[in-house]
Amino acid sequence: MSAECLIFTNKYLKIMIVVTGAAGFIGSYLIKRLNAENLTNLIAVDRFGLAAKEKNLSDAKVQEFVDRENFMDWLDKNHDRVDFIFHIGAKTDTAEFDTMLLSRMNTQYTKDIWTRCVQYHIPLVYASSAATYGLGENGYDDDESKINLLKPLNPYGQSKQDFDVWALQQKEKPKFWAGLKFFNVYGPNEYHKGRMASVIWHAFHQISKTGKMKLFRSHNPQYKDGEQMRDFIYVKDVVDVCLFLMHHQKQSGIYNLGSGKARTFLDLTKSVFKAMDKKENIEFIDTPADIRDKYQYFTEANMQKLKSIGYANPFYTLEAGTEDYVKNYLIGR
Repeated sequence: MSAECLIFTNKYLKIMIVVTGAAGFIGSYLIKRLNAENLTNLIAVDRFGLAAKEKNLSDAKVQEFVDRENFMDWLDKNHDRVDFIFHIGAKTDTAEFDTMLLSRMNTQYTKDIWTRCVQYHIPLVYASSAATYGLGENGYDDDESKINLLKPLNPYGQSKQDFDVWALQQKEKPKFWAGLKFFNVYGPNEYHKGRMASVIWHAFHQISKTGKMKLFRSHNPQYKDGEQMRDFIYVKDVVDVCLFLMHHQKQSGIYNLGSGKARTFLDLTKSVFKAMDKKENIEFIDTPADIRDKYQYFTEANMQKLKSIGYANPFYTLEAGTEDYVKNYLIGR
């Protein structure tokens, strides 16, 4: 290795990266991926001390842990050391109806980070959500000229939508920024999420316990039972895109982050049975009445915008992602 390359490598390894939501599902896996690149000068921001999430960071190499309530003060004091911020933390419960709580934790908290990133010239990647698309009346296109038309179905989606719209209206922006509309993410480190964990996680545990899987019956004549469709994306693909954007830092904007291919819940469930080497046994139950009018029957990310800026890695297929997740992270754990 040349002296020039060695200097660049050492500088790269010493960069300070902040990850909010560090003890959560995507944030903790992002830290694992950063550690795999020998990046250990990491600042982990979250509400720590929760037993349910402790093991997510049990083997993580982190420089400092900062409570999320203290992060703004910490950033004001240490901004000159920070090279990049991944703001992944959020209140992610789609059944949460406390709009004031969601506005404070999701919308305003992200505004506070954005404002500091502008002031201190820090690049930012933040988590938006496909929940902003609602029923998909306006499609699933991350065209920023259409984002203000979106109609989320729940307060969580609205809190993410409110920030996206606000960000696009700002005259002053971070030197680089990207908002990622996560679709249905699944994978390691989501065990603590309870009812908000992925369908794959629930299917594995339900099949392990009962030998069968119950899916929601369709209440839409356009879809047969189990043929409701979602864009499922493996968390390993999500963090690969995050790292690409950290290295790329050219075209700022809002980007979809899904696989780009909608798949049915039947496809997903059959993949879990196969990965578990068990005989398929699927039953259908009515979708609860209180969520029936807010139920998404189809989501699919248009991924052309991300590909247009140079992201060329193939995404895991549903079958490959399910097999890896089930066999290497769920069985025997």
